[in-house]
Amino acid sequence: MNTRKKGNQGEDLAVAHLQKQGYTILTRNFYFQKAEIDIIAKKEDMLVVVEVKWRKSDVHGAPHEFVTPKKRKLMARAAEYYIQKFDWQGETRFDIISIVGTAQHHTLEHIESAFYFF
Repeated sequence: MNTRKKGNQGEDLAVAHLQKQGYTILTRNFYFQKAEIDIIAKKEDMLVVVEVKWRKSDVHGAPHEFVTPKKRKLMARAAEYYIQKFDWQGETRFDIISIVGTAQHHTLEHIESAFYFF
């Protein structure tokens, strides 16, 4: 499986999880300049910016540990653009969904407020 297909499959798992938790998915793969946000969702009055990380194993560390400061900065820049473009007036939160395993046998961890940027 190529990287793009695996990424899409991981995002599908994350979207299914979020929807089960009552989130409304607003967009997937939102791009701004060199930044990409995997999922932008909404729950009540909270805009939730989600990065999805998937690894076959966590032997080298949990997937969420691979969200670098540079990636966080890029996500924040893209989120700021999204907020301005759509005139979002509520709160914003950055989450990470960390997946370990295969599509058939995996664990999924949803880390709310994984980092702060604004």
